[in-house]
Amino acid sequence: MTTVIVPVDFSETSLNAADYACKFLAGHYGATLVLYHSHAKEAEAAEKEQQLNELVQRLMNEHAVKMEVLLHHEDDFVGGLEKAARHRRADLIIMGITGKSAIKQVLFGSNTLKMAETKACPVLIIPEHAKFTSIKNVMLTSDFKDTRNSTPSAPIKEFLSVSKPQLHVVNVDKDHYISLTEEYEKQKQELRKLLEEYNPEFYFLRIFELEEAINLFAKDKEIDLIMVVQKNHTFMERLFKPSQTKKLSFHSQLPILVIHE
Repeated sequence: MTTVIVPVDFSETSLNAADYACKFLAGHYGATLVLYHSHAKEAEAAEKEQQLNELVQRLMNEHAVKMEVLLHHEDDFVGGLEKAARHRRADLIIMGITGKSAIKQVLFGSNTLKMAETKACPVLIIPEHAKFTSIKNVMLTSDFKDTRNSTPSAPIKEFLSVSKPQLHVVNVDKDHYISLTEEYEKQKQELRKLLEEYNPEFYFLRIFELEEAINLFAKDKEIDLIMVVQKNHTFMERLFKPSQTKKLSFHSQLPILVIHE
């Protein structure tokens, strides 16, 4: 992992995401953390650049992380951030999300969810009260369908290589309520081969309510981060419908990494 972008608007939510990113990358000297800010008014450029530089100095005094600043004059926040991610060939974007009020959800939270829907690079969503301590246990959700072709193993392993956590692969599917099928077992073995260097443990949860299943499992296994693969027209797509995504992201205290198929 070489380039990580953190958009900041100097709100507590975005500053918390920046702090989380610094602690996540601390000691990884090959990685560069890019603090990104976009402003709609050109007259704000000098002031915002000064704020960014002051933030960099404060964070570098507290964390051993290489940093840069990126200031853009943009009317379209998500479009500008997506372009910056492509131009910098970013490996990851880390963004905060808030659930304090409907207004804040619309202003910053909605931008986070919109960015997670793009395919510029993986997006790590940091809830407003989430604090980095360590990443020892990671949950990867899977629908166990065509796992070899649909699992983005390269970005998954690149992210896991930073902390080298225990990987818990979780499937939630009401169709296997009575017994697991041969096809399910086949797909599980394919996924095991793809991720074998992280010695994954596999679980099947017979619970229809996706959010409930994920939250219960996360608590039981002391999960530090949830990793989800966004697919088209699959079971996991339910997670990214506006109501489901907001329920999981706004109310969860666990960071959620969104990776596209």
